Amino acid sequence: MSSRPALPFLSAAGRAVTPIAFVEGILAAYRAYGMDPGPALERAHIPPDLLNAADGRVTAAQFEILAGFAMRELDDEALGWFSRKLPWGAYGMLCRASLTAANLEIALRRWRRHHRILTDDIHFELHVADDLAALSIVENRDLGPSREFCLVTLLRYALGYSCWAIDSAIALRSAAFPYPEPAHVSVYPTIFCKDPRFGAARAEITFDARYLTLPLKRDETALNAMLKRALPLTVLPYRRDRLLVDRVRELLRAPEARFAGAEAIADALALSMRTLHRRLQAEGASLRELKEDARMEIASEALARGRAPIKRVAHAAGFRNEKSFARAFRGWTGETPSAYRRRGK
Repeated sequence: MSSRPALPFLSAAGRAVTPIAFVEGILAAYRAYGMDPGPALERAHIPPDLLNAADGRVTAAQFEILAGFAMRELDDEALGWFSRKLPWGAYGMLCRASLTAANLEIALRRWRRHHRILTDDIHFELHVADDLAALSIVENRDLGPSREFCLVTLLRYALGYSCWAIDSAIALRSAAFPYPEPAHVSVYPTIFCKDPRFGAARAEITFDARYLTLPLKRDETALNAMLKRALPLTVLPYRRDRLLVDRVRELLRAPEARFAGAEAIADALALSMRTLHRRLQAEGASLRELKEDARMEIASEALARGRAPIKRVAHAAGFRNEKSFARAFRGWTGETPSAYRRRGK
């Protein structure tokens, strides 16, 4: 049974999106252990000349084969990052130790604590302030040339497991890294979020703290099945986001979102428009419906609580004129705004 967790930079099995720099990270492990990577490259069908291409890419399937073969052959799931090996099965142990947690926050705190049993070279930190959760990595030694590969992979290990455990995509608010922007920066929005930041104090991802309150949805049987082949955790991105509908509703109720289009809303959520629409559809909702619901709630509350002119209520609900507002309100409630206000008194 494989214990390898989700690999960090895979999006579609048939597309070459994994930077050759990450392949080089695996080759560096072979060099550190004085072993020949030739058989691993051959098994993954990665031609030697591709290794010299600065903008080279390999497919998800190729990288899965290469990484899996290397972890077994070197008996090191950390691929040479740390001062001692993490034997085959180490990250599977972390997954198993966190599985019985009541919610994601407890699971991640267990992950943090148990990871220190594996190595002191780095440790995870989880901080929660107001509505924001931050998962970061503290480096306790020089990680050398594999620093980027190590930090990116570790964050994706924790994030991939978290998404799988709660059966939900976790939309990142931000992602930051403590090194200069790499040449292959274009892959970062795919594996993390839009507009990653470089030159930061430490590697860190942030997300809505409400994800931490979600219960784990997996059991031992599901874990055993996942550990046999963890690639789908990243090759098949989660379409379900159990908080997305609530986050969109909150955003649409803000005054600045009254006339916001789909692009502006997607940008505020750090998502592409395509991803926003796809994930809402997976949740049985649409942006148009959520906009209508938000407008109706804003208008109904304004009419019920005060004596503001109908024209002002219309504007507050995102309508450009009173006539279109009255028509929409009648469609929602079956009565005019004025009649609704009188009935509420």
